[in-house]
Amino acid sequence: MKKLFILTGETSGDKLASKVISDLKKINQNIEFLSVGGEHLQSLGIKTIYNLKEITYLGFTNVILNIFKINKKINETVKSIIDFNPDVLFTVDSPDFTLRVAEKVKKINSKIKTVHYVAPQVWVWREGRVKKIKSFIDHILLLFNFEKKYFEKENVSCEFVGHPLLQNKERSKIDINQIIGKNKALISVFAGSRKSEILILMPILLNFIKLMNDKYTDMTYVFHSTREYSDLIKSFINESSLSNCEIVSDDKIKSHILHKSIFAVAKSGTVSLEISNAKIPSIILYKMGFINFMIVKSLVKTKYANIINFAANEEIIPELLQSNCNSKNIFEKVSNFLENPIKIKEQVNRVQSILDKLKINGSSSELASLSLNKFL
Repeated sequence: MKKLFILTGETSGDKLASKVISDLKKINQNIEFLSVGGEHLQSLGIKTIYNLKEITYLGFTNVILNIFKINKKINETVKSIIDFNPDVLFTVDSPDFTLRVAEKVKKINSKIKTVHYVAPQVWVWREGRVKKIKSFIDHILLLFNFEKKYFEKENVSCEFVGHPLLQNKERSKIDINQIIGKNKALISVFAGSRKSEILILMPILLNFIKLMNDKYTDMTYVFHSTREYSDLIKSFINESSLSNCEIVSDDKIKSHILHKSIFAVAKSGTVSLEISNAKIPSIILYKMGFINFMIVKSLVKTKYANIINFAANEEIIPELLQSNCNSKNIFEKVSNFLENPIKIKEQVNRVQSILDKLKINGSSSELASLSLNKFL
């Protein structure tokens, strides 16, 4: 029996990994799994060696403050992988954590094959990482075709498999009227998948909703959350005394809610692709501590936080970052879209033209699973 260790570093990676592993199980039942994963991998019956939230840190200053804890966790993870002795170490996203583990594992046992999924954003910053990566990663699975040139230039074994969030899957029928009241326009809200993001954005988002309630009386705001942080989001909502906010954490229900929404307000991240693929107009938010922001600003070489805008090389989806990420600005942007249906249609159409260039024919998670299986 072959052994596969799956290493993720945050919720989005856990979700992406689960799609690939689900397809891998269909073509190869002769695999023993172990992971650092979350609820999505665990739903497939895959054991995790510790809770994913133990390594989910946001921002450079937090990393500095927790450097000893992080190094201890990296060493603990490396030891668990070496003890498990997998045929393949499958690392997913979160490069500052997963690739550091992979590098140490490869030095200790070079026989373990390393396959990384979701390339570090070398087109955004630190392109020099590619040279280092090729010394300990055997193969890298790319979400976007434009990434190939960065890795092929350094002769890194790579493969474009597409992004699972851009797959159009048939959704099962769910009556969301049992969850959300009838005759209410839905706005989907994404406050992030990390505690630190939620703590920063929830007060801003709730004040935005209060401004919206002064102008619109028929809106319901649905917060899309992980199960882990739904209680945290609920506590913010309860303190606000807002009565037109709901929380969903079930992925199937979230998908239905999103497709029924008239608009989405989302923290910058991979969820933007899911929103765009659902043909829902949106705006993007991002806010971090001042010191973190200044560090990032000095390193980043692209002016866009959103992958759609980066691919288009223009701001198709409005981005409200840092000081611009405030309740008043969010309200004005959203209200302006809702009052201008032509503007909504224009954004959706332009986003779809960009997505067409990013998509592949077929299933990206199946392609990734087939590639991974070759190393087993």
